[in-house]
Amino acid sequence: MAFTTSCGKDQKLICGVTVYEPMNFKGEDGKWTGFDTEFAMLVGEKLGMEVEFQEIKWEQKYSELEAGAITCIWNGFTANSSDDGKPRSEIVDMSYGYMLNQQCIIVKASRVGEFKSQNDLAGKIVAAEKGSAGEEYAKDVMGDDGTFIGSAAQIDTFIEVKSGAVDYAVVDIILGQKIAGSGDYSDLVVADITLDSEIYAIGFKKGSELRQKVNDIMKSMYDDGTLLGLAKKYGLDNKLVLDTSFGK
Repeated sequence: MAFTTSCGKDQKLICGVTVYEPMNFKGEDGKWTGFDTEFAMLVGEKLGMEVEFQEIKWEQKYSELEAGAITCIWNGFTANSSDDGKPRSEIVDMSYGYMLNQQCIIVKASRVGEFKSQNDLAGKIVAAEKGSAGEEYAKDVMGDDGTFIGSAAQIDTFIEVKSGAVDYAVVDIILGQKIAGSGDYSDLVVADITLDSEIYAIGFKKGSELRQKVNDIMKSMYDDGTLLGLAKKYGLDNKLVLDTSFGK
C-alpha cells in the first residue's frame, strides 16, 4: 500500500517517551532504541516526517502533549486505563491497539511467599510510576491502610523494592519480565498474581489528523509482517495484536 501525506519534510514527529526496556531505551551508543522506537522511526519514514524522542516525566504526559512539546505519547501507553478515574480515551485520541500488556507485582524473591493473591497487596507500602496505569491499580488495591510511593519512572520502582523501601512495586509486565531476576535485580521476581489484560496504543492530542494516518500505516505494517518481525526482534511476538476497536 502506498501512503500519501501532506506532512512536509521539515515537520517532526516528536514522541514523548520514558526509559522503558524493551519499548524505548538507550543503547550503548547513547541513542534511543527499542520496539516502540523502531516502530515510530518506520512510521515517520512513511509519513515523510523526521522523528525525535523527547524524554518526559510520565505524570506530565498530557500537559506536554497539550503544550505541543510532543506530538504523541508513544511509550508502552496503556489505552484501556484511567488517570484520576477518567478514561484515557477521553483525554487523548488513541491509535489502534498494537500490543497486549498487564500490570504485575515485583517483590523480593525472599518474600514471594507473602504475595499469593491480590488480597495480600492491601495495607502495604507500594511503589509505581507517577501517572501510570500501575499507580491507578496500586492505589485501588493497597486500601486505606496502604502507603503509595510515586516514582519518576517505572525502572526506579525496582530500586525501591530492592532497597526495602517498599513492599512491592506495580509495573508493566513487559518491563517486569525483562528486568526482574537479572543483573542488579537478580534478587527480585514477578509475583504469581494475574492482573487484568491491557493494551498499548499511541496517544494523540484530541482532534489530531495524524492519528488516522498512523493507523493506516500501522495496519499495513501489521498485515505485511513488518511489525511481527520487529516484535520478534525484541521477544514480543506473543504480545503483538492489531485492535481496531481503538483509534476510531
